[in-house]
Amino acid sequence: MKKNITTLFLDIGGVLLTNGWDHLARKRAATNFKIEWAEMEDRHGLNFAIYEEGKLTLEEYLSRTVFYEERPFTRDQFREFMFAQSRAFPEMIELICKLKIKYGLKIAVVSNEGRELNTYRIRKFKLDGFVDFFVSSCFVHLRKPDADIFRLALDIAQVPTEQIIYIENTLMFAQIAEGLGIRSILHTDYPSTCAQLASFGLQHDEGVSHETR
Repeated sequence: MKKNITTLFLDIGGVLLTNGWDHLARKRAATNFKIEWAEMEDRHGLNFAIYEEGKLTLEEYLSRTVFYEERPFTRDQFREFMFAQSRAFPEMIELICKLKIKYGLKIAVVSNEGRELNTYRIRKFKLDGFVDFFVSSCFVHLRKPDADIFRLALDIAQVPTEQIIYIENTLMFAQIAEGLGIRSILHTDYPSTCAQLASFGLQHDEGVSHETR
């Protein structure tokens, strides 16, 4: 007999939205602003984890990775380019909204994101219209693959692990959640995720409209 699913844990980048600041976005930035890619990438690698853990501001991150020397462009121009790399996956957002309404689900985000990017993406794409709480690395100072970020999400949710499904696009992170008893869906595309959710009893109904956006 299937357990009743009451809660979804979701990643943001790669599931609801594109990644906020991945290597492809950084390459586009390096090309657009004519920055030496290898040096920027080296500096990024040394600093991004602590930015995502909320221990650096975006201004500090940019000072270390881009504006450590004079540039012919402004911080505002670079920030705007950085934020503009984010795009929504409308089908996935629609799916989660519909399932939330149909099954009365609790929705939680468990993600690695820096504070300014995370805040921008939440507001821009109205994620707070259907997500009940955000366990973002920048807020909780824990970052996947640290299993404690999932333990914290469980403590906040106050839901038994058998009632939770986690949707994640990185295999290792899905496996870590599974190790804690959280059943996970490795998200690769919309149809396969719909099918896996249906196998857990969360059947997508095209006829249901949502009111959270």
